[in-house]
Formats: sequence, C-alpha cells, structure tokens
Amino acid sequence: MTLTDTTWPSPPIADRAAWQAEIDELRAREKASTRERDAIAAARRRLPMVEVDAATPLEGPNGTTPLIDAFEGRRQLLAYYFMWHPGRPASEQCGGCTWCSSQVRELGYLHSRDITFAVFCKGPYDESVRYRDFLGLETPWYGVPPASQQSLLVERDTSMMYLICYLRDGDRVFETYWTTRRGVETLDNSYALMDLTPYGRQEPWEDALPGSPQREWHSAGGNVDGRPIPHWPRLAAGVSDRLSG
Repeated sequence: MTLTDTTWPSPPIADRAAWQAEIDELRAREKASTRERDAIAAARRRLPMVEVDAATPLEGPNGTTPLIDAFEGRRQLLAYYFMWHPGRPASEQCGGCTWCSSQVRELGYLHSRDITFAVFCKGPYDESVRYRDFLGLETPWYGVPPASQQSLLVERDTSMMYLICYLRDGDRVFETYWTTRRGVETLDNSYALMDLTPYGRQEPWEDALPGSPQREWHSAGGNVDGRPIPHWPRLAAGVSDRLSG
C-alpha cells in the first residue's frame, strides 16, 4: 500500500515491527560503511607526503602572500581550489564550487585541532573576493596566480576543483592528500542530509523510487533559473553581485 494524496511516489507502508526490522538490516550496512571509512581515514593518515615550495605566492588581502602564511600559524591547512572564470559575472561562476565553498561556515572546530581552512581561488583576488563577500562567506580567501597553480597542482589538471591537505613543519610545507570530483563532497552537509530523505538529491543519476522528483541540475550544487542556488537569497536581500570596481 502507498499514499495516494500526492503526485510524488512514497515508500510502501508497513507496521512498526516490519519497518524496524528493515532499519536494523540497513543499520548493519551503515555500521560496516562507517568502519570502512574509519579504516580508509587511518590509511590516509599514514600516506607519505611530498614537499612543496612554502614561498609559493598567493594573492590575499595584504597583497602577495607566501603559501606558508595561509596556515595562519597553525600546523595543518585544508585548501579548497575554487574554479574561476576571469572577467565573467557572478551569475556565470562555478555552481559546484559555490556549493562546496558555501558549506563551510563554522571554523572553530577545525581551529581547535590546529587546522586552517581556506579557499584558493584560481582567479584574481580582487575580483573573486567580491564573490566571496556576495555569498556572505568569512572564509579566508586567496587568489592563486597561474604560475602558482602550476607549482601547487603539478601533474594535475589546473582547471579542476580540488581539496588538498598540507602539513607545516617549521618553515617547510608538505602536501599530504588531495581529492577532486565527488571527493570534494567531504565539504558538504546539504547533500549528506538529502541522502537521508526518501527523495534523496533528486538528481537523474540516483537509484530512486520510480516517479521521484528529479531534474537535470546544471552543476553539482544545483542551479535555479541559471544561477547557483545560494545566489537567490542574497539577491533578494539586496546584496550586490558586482565583481568589478
């Protein structure tokens, strides 16, 4: 039996005992997945590391800034590499990177573990930081000049998004881990919460209930009327999205 008062499908209805039995079965799989994630994290912590130039120049609020200063005195740095389209308006900037960067708001928990989080935008600082301000973010933000992108993303496609972990040892900096594509979902909480619901992320690739609401989002974060979703409440509040002087 299913509910019939909506055009959206619903899961079958069961009594509580049958429902709980299926949750118990799923919970065993969830716990196994959690233990596997813990094991993967343990292996990640034991990866070797590779040295990078601590003086690699970034662009920040105080002008040219060496990579090591982005640690803000902490031992570890998590950097999200934001894809950027120089000279293009806010409405045409990357929806996926907008989604990722807008998820990380409270930094106190990271700081308490000696971790700095920062966005490394692959575009001019003065232009791209206006985008950060439009989104209402307070995350440390740096521009990464093309030469620095080549140095920091050696042997990788510099046009992609990345999440990279660095470790500082005195005046030396080491890269310990990196990921891209769906690996950057680590930054997210919205999708993680959507995954708990009957209709999930509502994206065509999902194995969903037949007839579930799904649409072809234009980016990982989802667009509405051609713009990344976080734009609309900011525009409605009268915040300017102008990126040039």
